[in-house]
Amino acid sequence: MSLRVLLIGLTCIALSVAQNASREAPPETTFRTTSDLVQLNVSVLDAKGNMVRELPQSAFTVYEDGVKQEIKVFRQEDVPVSMGLIIDNSASMQNKKDRVISATLAMIKASNPQDEVFVINFNEEAKLAQDFTSDIGVLEKSLRGIDTQGETAMRDALLLGIEHLRHRAKRDKRVLVVITDGDDNSSVETQPHLIEAAHQNNVLIYGIGLLAEEQPLNAARAKKQIDELTLATGGRAWFPGDVAEIATITPEIAHEIRNQYVVGYTPSNTAHDGTFRKVRVEVAAPDVTVRTRSGYYARR
Repeated sequence: MSLRVLLIGLTCIALSVAQNASREAPPETTFRTTSDLVQLNVSVLDAKGNMVRELPQSAFTVYEDGVKQEIKVFRQEDVPVSMGLIIDNSASMQNKKDRVISATLAMIKASNPQDEVFVINFNEEAKLAQDFTSDIGVLEKSLRGIDTQGETAMRDALLLGIEHLRHRAKRDKRVLVVITDGDDNSSVETQPHLIEAAHQNNVLIYGIGLLAEEQPLNAARAKKQIDELTLATGGRAWFPGDVAEIATITPEIAHEIRNQYVVGYTPSNTAHDGTFRKVRVEVAAPDVTVRTRSGYYARR
């Protein structure tokens, strides 16, 4: 064997070993701080319920489990979102369907044009009626194709929405808007687990409860559930006395989503123990209400 052939052979072996080592031992990641970043979508409203804009970072203070945190990210900008429309199509929605569809389309038109939106409709079962799209014509067709029948499984539908966001969403900001007219009487999913899933996936939930025609006890139970979901996730709930009022509510949801503050921090508690951490945001401004998610689960 000539020396030249031997050197070529040794070079090929060395390259092969290096390639295998590269595949077996990928370089260590250097983004630990970024991956630990807790990001909060924060709504600040004045005494009349209007969004308060252009506040400085110095006005915001974040606490985790009562401990003040250092803000690393702060901005207020209109960013595209991944949004799920969770629409009740139980039998009792028949006389409300047209107004709900019109109001939902008004919300989409008032939203960021680059939003991606999907539709889930539910009665006693939840079904994906339209996958993510930014085409309002496609969304209108899917909404108008909803057939009202059956009972109400709101929690199951919301969990399906969270799972769809987790697996398919392309945007960092994730929102669900649920519209229902009654008490959940068919879900398998529980309220505590649903809230946990929303926290784990940083999903904002907005709710509209058209409960004026419900029995008082059922209406009270439905209102409590929607309030709990929206408060825990940093969203908001409306309970109009007349279905006609929904036309003014849905554009308000779009306006809020487009004008929230994004506040991020790296937790001073660095334990990756999977525990729930309570979060509170305070804003140094007169007569304001501050809403954000009530907490998050630490990474394991």
